[in-house]
Amino acid sequence: MHFPPGNIIERIKYNFSESIQTKISAADMLLPAVGLAGEKLLQCLLAGQKIMSCGNGGSACDAMRFSSKMLNRFNHERPSLPAITLTADTATITSIANDTHYNEVFAKQLRALGQPGDILLALSTSGNSANILNAIKAAQDRSIQTIALTGQDGGKIAAVLQEDDIEIRVPSYDTARIQETHLVILHCLCDIVDHLLFGHEEAPS
Repeated sequence: MHFPPGNIIERIKYNFSESIQTKISAADMLLPAVGLAGEKLLQCLLAGQKIMSCGNGGSACDAMRFSSKMLNRFNHERPSLPAITLTADTATITSIANDTHYNEVFAKQLRALGQPGDILLALSTSGNSANILNAIKAAQDRSIQTIALTGQDGGKIAAVLQEDDIEIRVPSYDTARIQETHLVILHCLCDIVDHLLFGHEEAPS
């Protein structure tokens, strides 16, 4: 859509509307997948296992946000939950990228830290990030299930996921809209864990 020069308010309104519509479309399509992902996270935590998350750029920030909500709290005070983000250790990431390859920055960490029964939460708006693909393959080698948050057509990630993995694909080709919706999905997952594990009740009737 073309906007006349200087018509900033209309542009802002357009972005709000597009974001809202993407979330509505995602809600229509993705509710069962998000619910199933929440149950998988719950079973992982009840078994004493951990959740590892990764992504690039804005998705790295989302991975860190999710981990912080698990380790600290979401909406209520509660015991800390075991979660690790593979995007936060600058020394490790840069050393792997320098000595091996950037495509291995998450996979190499996962091979060292991951245990069977853990879950990998992998975020990629395109579904084609090579380091995310390698992390998923490393997870499969260690009997770790993947919950993948993607967009567009699912990219290469959609093709490598196994039967027990879950893809939550936002129906959009706009990176900003996909990441905005990923954030809502992550908050939903946090809420599901809190509700099922600790009985927190704040959802509308």
